[in-house]
Amino acid sequence: MRVYLGSDHAGFELKMHLVGELAAAGHEVVDIGPPSYDGEDDYPAYCLATGAGVVGDPDSLGVVIGGSGNGEQIAANKIPGVRAALAWSIETATLARQHNDANIISIGARMHTGEEATALVSAFLATEFSGEQRHVRRINQVSDYERTHQVPELPTTPL
Repeated sequence: MRVYLGSDHAGFELKMHLVGELAAAGHEVVDIGPPSYDGEDDYPAYCLATGAGVVGDPDSLGVVIGGSGNGEQIAANKIPGVRAALAWSIETATLARQHNDANIISIGARMHTGEEATALVSAFLATEFSGEQRHVRRINQVSDYERTHQVPELPTTPL
């Protein structure tokens, strides 16, 4: 599988670790950057480029990495078609794929060891979307909003 990776300075070392681990596992790795450590770099450009790469390559998945993973997830999710999920456990990584058809995982480099992050990414990459109708319906609602910017009508519940 082709896997796009992007980070900032806080995630640089973990990104480089994952590039090696994923390549050794047989994945085709696309390292979006940064190409070297720069303590003053900013994550948005790398995360946006990672998201654009994944959306433009439908059979691929992506990983964005920063200190906490929060800002990186937010930035990646600005690309229409990206469904980036912050993962902090094997369960959240797996459910992101199974229930949300997430195509990018976000990892906090200050939150996980290299081994832990490798396990999170490996679980994410190995998990398929369930395709269950309730999940498809929900994903379509979000995709519709991305396209139209119209908030769906709220269901009404009788009192």
